[in-house]
Amino acid sequence: VRLRGRLYSFEGWRATHSEHCLPAKGGIRFAPYANVGEVEALTALMSLKCALVDIPFGGSKGALKIDTREWSVPELEKITRRFTQELIKRNLLNPGENVPAPDVGTSEREMAWIVDEFKRHGTLDVNSNACVTGKPISHGGISGRTEATGRGVQYAIQCFFRDEASKTAYAIKGGLNGKRAIVQGFGNVGYHTAKFLSEEDGCKITRIIEYNGVTSDDEGLDVEYAKQHFFNNGTFDEFEGGVFTAPSEHDFLKDCDILIPAALENTITPFIARNLSSSLIVEAANGPISSEAGQILNSRNIAILPDLFVNAGGVVVSYFEWVKNLTHIPFGLMDRRRRERGRATIASCLERMTGYEIPKDLRAELLDGGSEIDLVRSGLDDVMRSAYDRISTIYHRRDDITDFRTAAFVLAISKIADAYDVLGI
Repeated sequence: VRLRGRLYSFEGWRATHSEHCLPAKGGIRFAPYANVGEVEALTALMSLKCALVDIPFGGSKGALKIDTREWSVPELEKITRRFTQELIKRNLLNPGENVPAPDVGTSEREMAWIVDEFKRHGTLDVNSNACVTGKPISHGGISGRTEATGRGVQYAIQCFFRDEASKTAYAIKGGLNGKRAIVQGFGNVGYHTAKFLSEEDGCKITRIIEYNGVTSDDEGLDVEYAKQHFFNNGTFDEFEGGVFTAPSEHDFLKDCDILIPAALENTITPFIARNLSSSLIVEAANGPISSEAGQILNSRNIAILPDLFVNAGGVVVSYFEWVKNLTHIPFGLMDRRRRERGRATIASCLERMTGYEIPKDLRAELLDGGSEIDLVRSGLDDVMRSAYDRISTIYHRRDDITDFRTAAFVLAISKIADAYDVLGI
């Protein structure tokens, strides 16, 4: 790419693991540490993730080795568009074959640049918007995509706490309300997970761990207040709503009920695994527990909800967006008003039969036909519940399976194997 009066070379990758279902699906990350091994590993994880939650995608992943802090926004746009051109030439960007999405270091902004560049090279494709997901609403995106992964983490945790058999197996008592949680990583996923758990489920977020500092409050942090400070300052230093300390492995060892690593790979080391007090670890990030640490945690009978289930919310809602782009119909358009009229009839019948008026606030909620984001959340909740039920069933029924991760792998690999078997492969 020609920038600043000279040519710069950038190294990028796009890998496909399985095409048992098309298109292949997976994010594109912009990171200075990106490498081909990481991309290929995450590609395989995407295949398993999609199979586990029963989304008809194969697995793919991409990365560009770049430190985005070194480049201005116009420069990043030029780099992204050149990367897009290379993907198009290799047929690694297409609504029917390979569909990227945001990942670490990318957002809906980069997806808007990619889809615009794709349209320049295929102006007659009426389904061009479906070449990527995670786009802005104005460019064919879907409500709820930004929060999707964090929302999926919340639904996964809710599933576990509804499952009395699993809680009994891991000696975890009670519901979510009042549970203390530590969140590591305060990006999109960590923030939304902490926000939903604290505001909707009554959890106390007692500690938020970032690479440049930690903020803590045993009575529970104000997540929204913390987010505003972190967004404006890039650090929790001088944040008045919590106690600021330098980051350390010991941050993970503080007393809590739920530990949620939502940052990078191999965050949970053997040292942490041997000493942490949490009863439940929820893998909001990809591969946050090292292999050795995982074995230690299993030997200690600490529950682990695995990444290929927990953080599948992003690809589930990406599927909804892809379907929306292909059908060219917004979610709820065809039956929202019909539902409202049906509910209004029910409300009127109840009032006539009882002789009492339904309170205005309850009536308004009853008559609501559901917006796009309501339907997206409902669909995501249903997918996460169904996937959890399948994992929990095989975990409890098979004596040779002793943890959720193994159960999830068995289900996902079996699904892909069955798909190839039907093809005669």
